[in-house]
Amino acid sequence: MTAQVDRTAGTAGTAEAAGVAGTAEAAGAGRAARAPGTVRRRVLVGAAALLMLTGGATIAHGAAGGTDGAPAPDGGGHAAHSTGTGAGTGTGTGAGEAGPVGGASRSGGFYMRADGVFSPPGSFVPSDALTYDTALVPAAARIEITQYADRTSHRVGTRLRGLVPNRAYGMHVHTSPCAADPASAGPHYQHRASATADPVNEVWLDFRTDRNGNGEAEARHEWGFRDGGARSVIVHDAQGGAGKRVACFTVPFSS
Repeated sequence: MTAQVDRTAGTAGTAEAAGVAGTAEAAGAGRAARAPGTVRRRVLVGAAALLMLTGGATIAHGAAGGTDGAPAPDGGGHAAHSTGTGAGTGTGTGAGEAGPVGGASRSGGFYMRADGVFSPPGSFVPSDALTYDTALVPAAARIEITQYADRTSHRVGTRLRGLVPNRAYGMHVHTSPCAADPASAGPHYQHRASATADPVNEVWLDFRTDRNGNGEAEARHEWGFRDGGARSVIVHDAQGGAGKRVACFTVPFSS
């Protein structure tokens, strides 16, 4: 909104009055011009605070970092399943969430990262990260999933924070996106369908949290996902091939 100043010439006797009126009107216009910006800033700050409180998820795509565009290797061989405690690890970039990052790396591989904040199904702010048991996966707990593939290997990693301290969790890649019903994510993704249910034929990301409730894991294989075959990860209340589904995160895995 902008104020309009009447610049039409008047009589000599009213020139001074018009000047005073114009000055007052210009000052009012300045206040009016500033007011919407102030309101907008307050609205944006309020929206950001609401998002932080209620949770959400984001996915970003872009060039991969590192010397060759991939995360730094950390031991383990193909088809290996490794776990860690991830003390003090976090996801995203500070109070908000990073966008999903992904794309071709300079070495010819592919890198993707997605992160989210867990919230119960039906929350005011929708999220791709859903918790079905807030005692085990509290609302506002965070998750990050990374994927890297090149000509010789395929790696899927996870980092979580804000879970129950010193507790074991199971995690697997599943075939369908998350929904209010935990069963909607479908079965485990399998390299050879209906073959063995183990870390060699599936992507297992079992982990144990540290005293701060943070955990991480990585799975490595020589094979990658079929197009559209892997759509989410499920957090289970127990390690191994089964367990109750306590949380889910929809992930844009690449084939």
